[in-house]
Amino acid sequence: MSYLDYQATTPLAPEALAAMLPWLERQHANPHSPHREGRAARAAVEVARGQVARLLPPGGRVTFTSGATEALNWAIQGSEGPIVTLATEHAAVLDTVAAEARKGRAVTVLPVGSDGRVDLEEAARAIAPGTGLVAAMLVNNEIGVIQPIAELAALAHAAGARFLCDAVQGYGRVPIPDGCDLVAVSAHKIHGPKGVGALWVRDGVPLAPLLHGGGQEAPGRSGTLSPALCAGFGAAAGLAVARHDDDIAHVARLAQAALAALGPGWHVNGSTEHRYRGNLNLRRAGLDVARLMSDLRDIAFSAGSACASGSGRPSHVLSAIGLSDAEARSSIRIGFGRTTSEEELLNAITRIDAAARAQQVAA
Repeated sequence: MSYLDYQATTPLAPEALAAMLPWLERQHANPHSPHREGRAARAAVEVARGQVARLLPPGGRVTFTSGATEALNWAIQGSEGPIVTLATEHAAVLDTVAAEARKGRAVTVLPVGSDGRVDLEEAARAIAPGTGLVAAMLVNNEIGVIQPIAELAALAHAAGARFLCDAVQGYGRVPIPDGCDLVAVSAHKIHGPKGVGALWVRDGVPLAPLLHGGGQEAPGRSGTLSPALCAGFGAAAGLAVARHDDDIAHVARLAQAALAALGPGWHVNGSTEHRYRGNLNLRRAGLDVARLMSDLRDIAFSAGSACASGSGRPSHVLSAIGLSDAEARSSIRIGFGRTTSEEELLNAITRIDAAARAQQVAA
């Protein structure tokens, strides 16, 4: 099996598994208990918190959550005032914002251009004084496009608003600007375990609780933490720091080789300049993606984001960049990274291209 679905999830790093095992096998204490074993569990959580924080801006606190979806819900529901966001955001943002709108909260959803990027002049007009929260994704999960986060954060602050960055796909890969006030991240996108993420909250930023209870995590997140999941997240973050330059160079080489190997007829969706190189979202006129995936069952790639698969609807991201339903449905996403070899990727690309061309011959 060739695994090329890194935007959905990444393979668990052996180092992350090794960090988790003691807390799964024999060290079972509650990290919020005051006895010696509980304090040892708490110490492991705090080590992990520091490791995760190294990839985030200074001047804030990492609060562990069950994942990025919880972190984004908390950041949005815990804030006040009108919201401005983008049409290409993840469903965890767009659906939460829609729920807030049903409660009477003012919401503006900005369009993006054909390259997937927001127009900053249009954003400046929308982010007016009185705006409470601006939310934008660093790296898009479907098309890999990088938004001008620093500029959007500056516009938010000029209007007196807070800025929320969904950094799930960029964390550990793309620098997170210091101007963010809230940042959501997830462990399983950086070779850590599923079921744990974090919300980074800038010092002095108030946030109403999403989950009520014991308030175990400042600034008010309730629930018992898993030392195993936190330790795995921390180890994965530490590895991302140590391997950063090698990982980025490896992904750049793979992207260059993949694009060179593609035959004619393929088009990259979204900006080719402002994008994370480990995401190739490609379309080919007339491509039957369901048939392609059936023909290549030993290659794991995506017809869209894993979060929206099975809905039967075209990708809202591809629609937002101006693709027709037919163009959106003839698009695939290939994601690769640290554990992908060039031979594996090129073999998969060659087979995908051949199978796509065979469809046109048969037609």
